[in-house]
Amino acid sequence: MAAEKALALVVRGNDWSETSRIATLFTREFGKIRALAKGGRRLKSNFDVAFDLLTVCRIVFLRKASGGLDLLTEARMEERFPILRENLNALYAGYYIAELLADGTQDYDAHPSLFDASLASLRELGKQVDSQAVVTGFELVWLRELGYSPRLDACATCGSRVEAGAFFSPSAGGVLCPTCGPGAADRRWLSAAGLAAMREMTAAAVNDTPVSPELPPTVRGELRPVLGQSVSFVMGRRPRLLDYVDSR
Repeated sequence: MAAEKALALVVRGNDWSETSRIATLFTREFGKIRALAKGGRRLKSNFDVAFDLLTVCRIVFLRKASGGLDLLTEARMEERFPILRENLNALYAGYYIAELLADGTQDYDAHPSLFDASLASLRELGKQVDSQAVVTGFELVWLRELGYSPRLDACATCGSRVEAGAFFSPSAGGVLCPTCGPGAADRRWLSAAGLAAMREMTAAAVNDTPVSPELPPTVRGELRPVLGQSVSFVMGRRPRLLDYVDSR
C-alpha cells in the first residue's frame, strides 16, 4: 500500500482510545479524509501538535481500499492561526468554516480552490477584519464549488433580467423577478445595494479570489440571512455554528 502525501487542514478530531485519535482532514490534494492516528494522543509521537482544530499540516497516510479509516503515519504542523483564540467572533467563524468542510463535502472529492479559500479566509480572520464578511465570501466559494453558485444576473425561474433589488430564493437557485418572486415560499428581499454586494462577492468567488469587504450594517443584515438560508438548503439542515457567527 503506497503512502500518500497531502497538505491538510484539521476540521474535526475525536479521541479513539487512550493513545489514538481520529482526525477529519480537508486536504488540497484529495478533499476530505478521515484517518486514524495511532499514538496521536501520546506526548511524544510522529504527529507533533498537528491535530489541533484549524491547524494546517503536512501529512503522510495510507489509504484504505475497503472504505474504512485511512491510517496516518506522520503529521507536521505548517501553520496555525493563534489570533483566532483572542477574538471570539473570529473563532466562531473559523469553527463554522471547519463545519462546512467537515459536513458539507464528500470524502475524497478534491476541491483545491475551496482549500485555498479556506486558508485565505482563516488568515483574513486573523487580521481582525469583519468576520461576517469573511464568512460570506467563503460561503459563496463553498456554494460555487459544490455546484450551487446562485444566479444573480437574471431570474432563476423565467430568465428575465433583474436590474435593481429582487427577491432571492435558495430553492430556486438565485434571484427572482417581481412576477416569479411572490410564488417562492423561501423568498427574501435583496435591496439594490445588497444585490450589488452579493454580485461583487460572487464574481470574486468565481475567479478564485474571495473578498471580504467591510459591509454596511444594512447590507450585512440582508446578506447574512440569505447566505445562511442557502447553505442550510444545500446541507439539508442549519449548521450548528451559524447562529454563533450571526449573533454579533
